[in-house]
Amino acid sequence: MTQLENKRALVTGGGNGIGRATCKLLAEHGARVAVADFKTEAAEETVTQIKAAGGEAIALTVDVGDPDQVAAMTAEMVSAFGGVDILFCSAGGGSAADGPVTEMDLDEFWRTIRVDLFGTILCCRNVIPEMVKAGGGSIITMSSLRAILGSEGFDAYTSSKGGIISLTRAMAVTWARHNIRVNALAPGMIMTDRIKDLIPPDHPVIQKMLLGAGAPEDVSHLVLYLASDASRLMTGNIIPLDGGASIY
Repeated sequence: MTQLENKRALVTGGGNGIGRATCKLLAEHGARVAVADFKTEAAEETVTQIKAAGGEAIALTVDVGDPDQVAAMTAEMVSAFGGVDILFCSAGGGSAADGPVTEMDLDEFWRTIRVDLFGTILCCRNVIPEMVKAGGGSIITMSSLRAILGSEGFDAYTSSKGGIISLTRAMAVTWARHNIRVNALAPGMIMTDRIKDLIPPDHPVIQKMLLGAGAPEDVSHLVLYLASDASRLMTGNIIPLDGGASIY
C-alpha cells in the first residue's frame, strides 16, 4: 500500500497509544516517519516495530513545550529526510490533577496548556516553513470531543483543546495559499493504556458513544486519510471521532 509513497511524516507523541498506531500505519502506507516522543525508549520501540514490518523511521526525543527542543527536532528530521510533508500533533493529554475551574490544580492547568496547546503551536511554527519549501503539506492537530460538548471535571484539558480548534481554523486560512491543509481531530474516549488508567468504563462520555469507545487504530486511519491526497479539499475541519456522542 503506497498512499503516502515519498511522503515524510513527523508524529509527536509517537511512542505510545494513538501516536504509535499512527506511525505504524503511515509507514505501512509508504511514508518515512519521524517518531517523536519525550520518552526516548518509547520512540525507539515504535521505530523497531516499523522497521520489523519493512518501513523506514527514525526516533527523535523532544519535549514539545520547549522551543529549543522542537526546533532541534525539526532540524534533525529535515536533515534525515530532506523535509516535512505531514505533521501529526499527537503529543499531549490530561491528568487526574485536572478538575473544575474552581478546584483544578493551577500547575496542572499550565502543564496542559504548555504541552497540548503551546506544544502544537511550536511544532507548527517550526514545521510550516519546511512545508512551504516543499510546496505544501498536511497538518493534523489533536483536539477532543470535550472541546465540542460541555463536560465536567477537565477544565484545563478542555481549555487547551478548545484553543487547538481555533488555532486550526486560523492556520487553515493563513496557509491555504501555500497548499498547506490543517485539520483537527476531536475524538471521544479512545482506550489507550493511559486512558484506561484514568477513566472508568462507566464514564458518562463513554456511555454517550453509541458505537462504543474507540481504539488507537480508529484514529490512525483518519489521520492516514487526512495525510493523503484523498483529502486534498479538506482544510479547517474539526472532525469528531466519537461513536455518535456529539449527536446524542
